[in-house]
Amino acid sequence: MTSSPLNRWIAWAGLLLPVILLVGLFAAGTAHHQRDLAVSVALARGDTPPAPPVTLPALSGPPVALAGLRGHPVILNFWASWCVPCREEAPLLEGIWKQFSGRGLIVLGVDTRDLEAPGRAFLAEYRITYPNVRDPDGTVARQFGTTGVPETFFISADGRIRGKFPGEQIDPASWQAAVAALLAGKTHVP
Repeated sequence: MTSSPLNRWIAWAGLLLPVILLVGLFAAGTAHHQRDLAVSVALARGDTPPAPPVTLPALSGPPVALAGLRGHPVILNFWASWCVPCREEAPLLEGIWKQFSGRGLIVLGVDTRDLEAPGRAFLAEYRITYPNVRDPDGTVARQFGTTGVPETFFISADGRIRGKFPGEQIDPASWQAAVAALLAGKTHVP
């Protein structure tokens, strides 16, 4: 029995469709990945890119829009309850918050790729009082181009990213220098 042209076309379409879909997904994923790395690439070049306009659910209270914090310098710290170095940074961030919040500095924690209950337990264990939001699937972490947790971004009052700590930073002098530069409105935070 011979196959009709229609049957041959259907067979070819059945073979080509998955290939076309895979190529499309790869291209879309690559574009998404490149967009996500834009912040980190800009910082590496010495630029001060605008912070992505994100709004996230708070671990307690109403959602927090990053754009709504304009007028205040912001320390944006990505963390997770399962992250051991995050446990070392948490007390430093709480100290920064207590020391400088009266001068307009906002410390905002972003619990990323984590479950809500362990995130809340982490905040209670370390007696964290600065605001914290949730990024359960890591979407916002990717928009900032994070490479893991912890990772901290320093955002000026005009909403531009002035610098970052790309990993754990437990040296109090480094935190003090970064906060001083951010509060002074310097172009780049060490």
